Amino acid sequence: MGANCVASIGAAPIPLYYTRLDAMEGSHNTNTPPTAPPPATAAEAPEETRYVSTANVHFDTGMRELSAFRRAQIPVIAGAVYSVVRTLGPTLRYEHIGWQHAERVYARGLRVIWPFWHQCILPVLWWGRYRGVVVMNSTNFDGQWMRRVIERFGFGTAQGSSTRGGLRGLAVMAQRMAEGKDTGFTIDGPRGPRYVAKPGPAMLARKSGCPIIPFHVDAEQHWTFEKTWDKFQFPRPFSRCLMLFHPPIWVADDADREELERKHAEMQKALELVRDTAQGWWKLTPAQQERLRTEWNA
Repeated sequence: MGANCVASIGAAPIPLYYTRLDAMEGSHNTNTPPTAPPPATAAEAPEETRYVSTANVHFDTGMRELSAFRRAQIPVIAGAVYSVVRTLGPTLRYEHIGWQHAERVYARGLRVIWPFWHQCILPVLWWGRYRGVVVMNSTNFDGQWMRRVIERFGFGTAQGSSTRGGLRGLAVMAQRMAEGKDTGFTIDGPRGPRYVAKPGPAMLARKSGCPIIPFHVDAEQHWTFEKTWDKFQFPRPFSRCLMLFHPPIWVADDADREELERKHAEMQKALELVRDTAQGWWKLTPAQQERLRTEWNA
């Protein structure tokens, strides 16, 4: 593991930003079993054994074992979701504000790390189709059918999440960025908490030298699924959608743990700002919208 790992982790998950990507790439065998049989409880485990066991979780990108019934559901759900997005998408009308930030990054020959809230994944999926963006995708049941959907729309995938396989997934994303691909994160996914950003983008920005550009999409007319953890928004057909892009957040390649935490906090605030501004857009007068449009497009 990298030199920036915490010294003692107990039974808690490893914070992803404590580990150096360059130290982990190609150095961990995900098929290697723990060095000793697991004890009855985590508290009884020797510190070294607990360290190895917890670390393995963050390198494990194997697909979850599913029942035959669940496996049969995957292509059915994926096909239905793809059809819905493919039908709805062409009716949506997007306005992009702040896109010049991405253009300036591309002009420097760099790529972009795109974090956004899980709530707006549907309009993002249609907007980002066939751009080759590589997204981190969980290996649970939802992640397996979702992978089929996003790959049909031209996205690449890196298997992993904040709870399982995250370090391996970040290593794959770093490699794809070196090959000229953008990367994306549903930053509070796959299971929340809602509007709480995970730290992966800051770590990836340090490794890749590419900036983070937080953004949000809000549909003027939409249905909200109140009982879902993310308050999922489903745009109504022919709705206008506002895409708001924050200025880039850069992370130095020698950033230490404290600096990564500061950048993570900066990203959290940026995500909240673009969300609140985009969601409040439709309540503004045309004059107020034009003033904000000028400010964000500067």
